[in-house]
Amino acid sequence: MKLGMISPTHNAAGIERIKALGLDYAEFDVNADDISYLDRAEIRKALADTGVKLGAVGRWGRDRITSDGSINAKEQKDEFDLIDMCAELGCPVYITGCNYVEGLSYYQNISAAIAYFQSLIDYAVGRVKLCVYNCSWNNYVNKPHEWDIINAHLKSLGIKFDPSHTVNGGRDYLSEAAAYGANFDHVHLKGTLNIDGRHIDDPPAGMDMINWGALLSILRKYNYQGMLSIEPHSATWQGELGEQGLKYTIDYFKKLLFLA
Repeated sequence: MKLGMISPTHNAAGIERIKALGLDYAEFDVNADDISYLDRAEIRKALADTGVKLGAVGRWGRDRITSDGSINAKEQKDEFDLIDMCAELGCPVYITGCNYVEGLSYYQNISAAIAYFQSLIDYAVGRVKLCVYNCSWNNYVNKPHEWDIINAHLKSLGIKFDPSHTVNGGRDYLSEAAAYGANFDHVHLKGTLNIDGRHIDDPPAGMDMINWGALLSILRKYNYQGMLSIEPHSATWQGELGEQGLKYTIDYFKKLLFLA
């Protein structure tokens, strides 16, 4: 398993920040409408200079499917470009999702998602692995019911797993990991804290309610070799406190991975 973090920026400064934290893997989450700001030459140089590797690139929250069930050509082109960037920069994983269109039947939505994901898989084949994120941000292919239909049909489509989303969705993250862990291609390390069914905060991973040791043991059972990507995500843990929490998380997982 490879320990890394979501980069705060998608340029040399973000990569250098990850290296300064003692990490060797970066994730880029490219969610802006316009992706032309990405400078592949700068990113390539920064990766070479620091020795950091780009472990995953993802795109969240976009409308991939239009109101009539057809593919959004602009979004598809953006994802093709990001897949090309992954291939050029040696990034093994690209993360995507699919919106649910109200007014269409469930069957039509499933069919549209399969067609869209298939187009990305066909474009990326032999170059980059595709997986779908388990977050509900404009994405419904985020839980077992849809995985059993869509991922089971598209055998090469993997899962980006974040246990906090499963917890906040009222499901059992260890059960999902045990059942679907063989299909995980990317994992987020984001803490969460829910008390009496109420979401309290997203404290640093290792200071939250998730049994990370048990989850990593499941990943080891499946011989997971992908990236574990730290995701700071709390409005409470900011500034100096946030830095302390981030360093705690890094040390915590280095110990779990026997890197410390």
